[in-house]
Amino acid sequence: MSDSICNASLTVNPASAADAGPAAPAWMAVFSLAMGVFGLLTAEYLPASLLTPMAQEMRVSEALAGQAVTMTAVVALFAGLLVPRLTRRFDRRLVLLAFSTLMIASNLLVALSSSLGVLLAMRMLLGIALGGFWSMAAAVAMRLVPAALLPRALSIIFSGIAIGTVVAVPLGSYLGGLYGWRSAFFAASAIGGVTLLFQWLTLPQLPPRTASRHGTVWSLLARPGIAVGMLGCVLVHSGHFALFTYIRPFLETTAHVGADTLALMLLGFGLANFAGTLLAGRLLERSLRLTLVLMPALVGVAALALVLVPATLTGLSVLLAIWGLAFGGVPVAWSNWVARAIPDQAESAGGMVVASVQSAIAAGAAAGGAMFSVSGIAGVFMAAGVLMLLAALLIALRVKVPAGQAGANAGAVLHHG
Repeated sequence: MSDSICNASLTVNPASAADAGPAAPAWMAVFSLAMGVFGLLTAEYLPASLLTPMAQEMRVSEALAGQAVTMTAVVALFAGLLVPRLTRRFDRRLVLLAFSTLMIASNLLVALSSSLGVLLAMRMLLGIALGGFWSMAAAVAMRLVPAALLPRALSIIFSGIAIGTVVAVPLGSYLGGLYGWRSAFFAASAIGGVTLLFQWLTLPQLPPRTASRHGTVWSLLARPGIAVGMLGCVLVHSGHFALFTYIRPFLETTAHVGADTLALMLLGFGLANFAGTLLAGRLLERSLRLTLVLMPALVGVAALALVLVPATLTGLSVLLAIWGLAFGGVPVAWSNWVARAIPDQAESAGGMVVASVQSAIAAGAAAGGAMFSVSGIAGVFMAAGVLMLLAALLIALRVKVPAGQAGANAGAVLHHG
């Protein structure tokens, strides 16, 4: 979102919701949305830690199995744009419960799938839930708490991103090593079941409201500097997900690590990613431009070093931590850039970034698969590392950074994948 978030970013101006918030906050409902974020992110990221056993059992290449990530991202892209409009006449509570149900069904059916075709079809269900949830999560939060408490509510909801980033991949690798890759998706189904029950008990009725008019994505891209900024955002996320989708085959090929060691290394990556999110907040106070340029540059250097530096377990672990730490700041930085650049069309800008990031996830996973087939796992990491460095150069030379305090005056800014 994802990242994956989500791999997506959402920007919300609390002032725009001043008249829509309730008199008292519904904190339990807010926590139920945080559980939804965690469940969706966990399901989206699971294939990254299970590609090798999935490919072996399905008797396909790891590059082809990696399209489980691509399929989810492509469907999420269109769902984020279409589902809110198609469901505008329905109670938002029912729509959110439907998303959780789709998440459960997707994970359960993936665990039971007998072929790659069935597995990819079931991942489409997750894409619908993922894209639909991210497109309306912030708008629902506006209706659960007073406007003054919206930033706090959003930070709670999207804390599920940080937790999912830390837990999803190492948990999948650990369970897959003990009980087989299907067990990880059964576990994700159980998480979805708990989420659905909690949301059923805590979410109030949220009758549909007349949609307000917003600028279109094309009108936003036509503004000076926005298109090149979004190009930088897409390139950075594409490079990261080309790397992240094939992280397990790379570690198994270069270091010949077992399932337990792999789980620990991926846990280290997730913890570093969480720390990077916190560190980025401090760095953004000093310079948004520096953060936008430095983070992808560090990921690019780490990716190239993973291939070019002689492989040792300690060295790989350190480079993975640098990669995780650096990318943790990427979504935070781009969310702040959007908040500064388009403060008057916050929701439309958020939808634009959702589509951009999901496109980047799909493109990164697909391009990584193609490169894997042609030049092997080393080719994937070399190409993605170079792409990250080129993206950093583009951002440094061409992306304009509006003045302002890291988005603080533009409202709460969030990210998914």
